[in-house]
Amino acid sequence: MEFERLIQQPETARDERWEAEFLDGILTRKIQMDADEAKEGPDGWPYFFVRTELDPGAKGESFVEVVKWLSTRGIGLAVNAHKMLPDYIFPYGMLWNYVETGRFVAPNPPREEGDVIFDENEKVLFGPPSEKYLPLYVRSVLREFLLAQGIQGAKILVATSPDYKTVDLVFSLDSLGDLPKAQHKTFADMMAWFLPLHYTLVLGPEEGLPKFYDL
Repeated sequence: MEFERLIQQPETARDERWEAEFLDGILTRKIQMDADEAKEGPDGWPYFFVRTELDPGAKGESFVEVVKWLSTRGIGLAVNAHKMLPDYIFPYGMLWNYVETGRFVAPNPPREEGDVIFDENEKVLFGPPSEKYLPLYVRSVLREFLLAQGIQGAKILVATSPDYKTVDLVFSLDSLGDLPKAQHKTFADMMAWFLPLHYTLVLGPEEGLPKFYDL
């Protein structure tokens, strides 16, 4: 389906197939910035607002190049936000995931929410995150955000199954100032905006786990 027709589809017709066609079709588009700076979206996160319909005579910017530029800046992307409902909202994690993997959305779903128990009888591999899993520029963005929240010296650890089917990004609760349990979900939800959709975030104490690493 042509991209113009795609974005004219009513919300009720926008299913997973529509999303896949949209994410594929927009890669070759030229886009136009609504403003030179990011704006705060209704969810409180910063976004660049762009349009897929260019003004007469406007050359526009490559969508992919804009994604690459935003990937190092901790900013999301809102497409056609001038409409009653935007055509698509890209949180920051989706953008850098595309830069690193060529996909906005990974085929494997995230682990369901709930308590995670690392059983000593089950083989789990622990270690620092690789640059592919959590690039240095993303870690810098996360540190800057957490510092703005009054959190300094956050520590992390990656836990994986031997077959790498499950990969958890573990944040040290000790390094977060012993965050009250009532605030765990709020913190995880905040971090989720910065991470790819399939990433699983776990909060845990350092006691009983291998060495944590500075974020």
